Amino acid sequence: MSMNDPLGDMLTRIRNAQMRGKSTVATPASKLRAWVLDVLVGEGYIRGYEKTTGADGHPEIVISLKYFEGTPVIRELKRVSKPGRRVYASVKDIPSVRNGLGLSIVSTPKGVMSDAAARTANVGGEVLCTVF
Repeated sequence: MSMNDPLGDMLTRIRNAQMRGKSTVATPASKLRAWVLDVLVGEGYIRGYEKTTGADGHPEIVISLKYFEGTPVIRELKRVSKPGRRVYASVKDIPSVRNGLGLSIVSTPKGVMSDAAARTANVGGEVLCTVF
C-alpha cells in the first residue's frame, strides 16, 4: 500500500515512540526523512540515526531518541505543510516557534534547514514541520 505523507508518518512514529519511552524507532528510509533528521540532530533534538536494511530487505532508518531526566527532549512535533495543503513562506514570513525557543524545518532551494539557517541564508521555502 502506498503512503501519502511519508514525512508525517515519520513524525508520528517519533511521537508515538516517545510516548512509550522507547530509545529507538525505525522508519522506512528516504532522502527527505534523512535531511529532516540531519536538522534534528544538528539542533540537538535527537541523538542520531543510522541507515540499515530491514528484515524484508528494504532500507530503513533507525532513530535514536533523546531524553532529559526521563522526559522526551521533543515536547511537540507538528507537520505544517501537508500533501493536501502546502505551506510556503518567504524569508520574512518563516514562522518563529515559541518566540525562537522552538524550531521550524524548511525545505529551501539550498536544502532542508532550520528556520534560523534559512534566515541567515536569506531563502524561503516550504515549511515542513515545527519542533518544540
